[in-house]
Amino acid sequence: MRILIVEDEVNLAEALSQILKKQHYSVDAVHDGQDGLDNALSGIYDLILLDIMLPGMDGIAILKTIRAQGVATPVIMLTAKGEIPDKIAGLDHGADDYVAKPFSTGELLARIRAALRRKGEVVPEDGLRFGDIELNTANLKLACKGKELKLILKESELLELLMTRKQAVTSKEQMIEKLWGFDSDAEHNNVEVYISFLRKKLAFLNSSVRINTIRGVGYVLEATS
Repeated sequence: MRILIVEDEVNLAEALSQILKKQHYSVDAVHDGQDGLDNALSGIYDLILLDIMLPGMDGIAILKTIRAQGVATPVIMLTAKGEIPDKIAGLDHGADDYVAKPFSTGELLARIRAALRRKGEVVPEDGLRFGDIELNTANLKLACKGKELKLILKESELLELLMTRKQAVTSKEQMIEKLWGFDSDAEHNNVEVYISFLRKKLAFLNSSVRINTIRGVGYVLEATS
């Protein structure tokens, strides 16, 4: 899952990025309001951590704009301790939650999981399940019927994306944006290589789960009987 951090305190943004990456989230961080708005409007993120006091455009203005443009991505506002008017303004304009600075890592991660659950994503503590497979995103292990093997990070991220989208078709463009970022040099063949790797590993585990190609559209998981 991909998270956008919009925070002008560079050290705090870097610290948050490292914390989230250790939890196997993909993270982008920007440090001013205009960049925050541009990234948020891309629609590629599963959640946004949005500071209120930003240069160029404040967080409330960003929130108003993305909601007016139909972007429904969950937003957690980062507010100064005791700034009740900021909290009220954020919630009134479509924020999903807020965290007051300074905050504990545990509280922030719990609020992120809660916001993603409300969005409808599957965010279990131990792993993701689909059909007869279970993916542990913490140790990158894929298990099926008592057998397991270790995935590399991109394989795990790609399978996680397919599993959280359940039986929705995911295009190659969506995969590139989610896993590599919209400004990356990754191409369709990068996706095809990792899809091939995953198919071989599912076959090795004798799983009934298949990654089906929907020609001209993308890929979808299917659990056959």
